[in-house]
Amino acid sequence: MKRHGTRRPAGVLLALTAACGLLLSGCGGADDDGARASDSSFGDGTVDMPPPHAPEGSNGYEGGQESRKVAPEPDHLSTFALDVDTASYGYARRTLDEGRLPDPSTVRPEEFVNSFRQDYPRPDGDGFTVTVDGARTDEEDWSLVRVGLATRTAGADDERPPAALTFVIDISGSMGEPGRLDLAREALGTMTDELRDDDSVALVTFSGEAETVLPMTRLDGNRGEIHDAIDGLEPTDSTDLGAGVETGYETAVEGLREGATNRVVLVSDALANSGETEADAILERIAESRREHGITLFGVGVGSDYGDALMEQLADRGDGHTVYVSDEEDAREVFCEELPRNIELTARDAKAQVAFDPETVVEFRLVGYDNRRVADEDFRDDRVDGGEVGPGHTVTALYAVRTRPGAEGHLATATVRWLDPDSRTPHEETGDLEADGLEESVWRARPRLAVTATAAYFADALRSPGHRDSALPGAPGLGELSERAGSLAARTEDADVRDLAEAIRTADRLD
Repeated sequence: MKRHGTRRPAGVLLALTAACGLLLSGCGGADDDGARASDSSFGDGTVDMPPPHAPEGSNGYEGGQESRKVAPEPDHLSTFALDVDTASYGYARRTLDEGRLPDPSTVRPEEFVNSFRQDYPRPDGDGFTVTVDGARTDEEDWSLVRVGLATRTAGADDERPPAALTFVIDISGSMGEPGRLDLAREALGTMTDELRDDDSVALVTFSGEAETVLPMTRLDGNRGEIHDAIDGLEPTDSTDLGAGVETGYETAVEGLREGATNRVVLVSDALANSGETEADAILERIAESRREHGITLFGVGVGSDYGDALMEQLADRGDGHTVYVSDEEDAREVFCEELPRNIELTARDAKAQVAFDPETVVEFRLVGYDNRRVADEDFRDDRVDGGEVGPGHTVTALYAVRTRPGAEGHLATATVRWLDPDSRTPHEETGDLEADGLEESVWRARPRLAVTATAAYFADALRSPGHRDSALPGAPGLGELSERAGSLAARTEDADVRDLAEAIRTADRLD
């Protein structure tokens, strides 16, 4: 066995393997005189900005989040890396279920929006379709504009390339509690029986030191050996997240398979408090394997105490994405649907750029994507990191847009640029929106657009100080929003929208 790391205190990733058990056991502003619109897109979101202010006529849509800040120089472009994370919404629901409002710093509106099914048309092959639509809000001259991107439908399991999956498992002492490591052993065994013969798995455990318990091993003819390795998992002592992640990547590189999708799967509460605890420091040590070998990270957040920010940074820098699991239903969806869908990639380094027409648009704000902003001039610089997206995904970006009174004609053009996963050849696709394409009311708009708006309004309320002031135009109170969501749930007959309505009702009571 390969070992790495030093003895550390316990306290990191307490629910890591329990989630693996759950995850697998169920499988079978500018003013009106300005010539250009203003946006909060300003590179990677780390530029020092002046204090946020409320543009004239905006009813004070300000706050402490970066998505509410105004660019240092007005322009008409907004550029960001694609992101399919949904962990923030799942964690917020878990927190609300426990009778607490989520910390505003853990609320990322784009992850709320991307948690819901969309009905965008899909392309026949790799790449994206681009849908741009929107609706007017109750605030005069303000609309919500939605940019929707969709990849092709995920094919059957036997149509995907083989998978080489490196699982990183916490075996710290806390994992000896019932319902944690015992569930993981059972669940990993179930997964072993479910994967295809041409798939491969590796198993890395970590406590005070990290061990490669099982190198990359084909399922065909080796299921017995894999079951033995899983059955031998036992809790030991302390935890070192940095050592576990580094050894996981080392194991993935050593077991790299040409023609396969190589991925590290980290299931964690991401409460790194020993060893390397910063995402940059951890990922600096694995940057070479990430860049040279194309190994991506799939992060699964678990636990009522959850290091949300660290997990998001790990996934962003690891060319992957995150989800959050709170119960068995979530777990089945993640490992029976999400993980298979993400074994294959259809686009690498995908970025979107939206150009708003200064003749019709006074100002605009991208809702969320604070950590995914890209400098406008880097949109076609393929050396600049974007997002990785697989089949079956949709990506939604929502903008608050103030139009000129009586505006007619072209409003916006959205362009998505991505690299072919194999050849790294760049491709682009575009979509447009005209002023007469805006629906008259966001609440009477087509159902999926209304769901998108509701999710964004909910996230905005949770991250606003005191849950009273909104950065979005036409925002209703939580009580009205819960009624709107309830009506939408009835219209769509969608269980996920019913859950959204219940979460909003709970937040209203707690608020």
